[in-house]
Amino acid sequence: MDIRQITDRFFAAPQIEAADFAALAEAGFGLVINNRPDNEVGPDQHSETMRAAAEAAGLQYVVNPLTMDTMTPDRQALQRDSAAGCDGKVLAYCRSGTRSTICWALSQAKEMDVADIVNAAANGGYDVSGLVPHLEALKSQG
Repeated sequence: MDIRQITDRFFAAPQIEAADFAALAEAGFGLVINNRPDNEVGPDQHSETMRAAAEAAGLQYVVNPLTMDTMTPDRQALQRDSAAGCDGKVLAYCRSGTRSTICWALSQAKEMDVADIVNAAANGGYDVSGLVPHLEALKSQG
């Protein structure tokens, strides 16, 4: 697994496997968010297969299939609210981790300083600097 830390509690990763959930539970994760649509993966990585494996490992599991066209405020809220409701660490995954990080960044625009969002994503290896105007617009909506 290529898990990248964005904040103390939020991590992003490229596609994980069902066999990874036990290790995630042992590492202190409490929630896994699947940001990858089923039509992008094979049957062994479909959301319900992954949900069964996550729950067998004692993890909460949220399906939030994202594309750049479906990165809507309600999807951002689902990721933000799911993470806020978890006591442990949170891992969001997609093909590369980029969509998961973008969703996190957009969902935090009203909560965090824009520069802190960009820096946190960069520390995890994701460049969200192109979102700065959008993040600032969201922040101004307060």
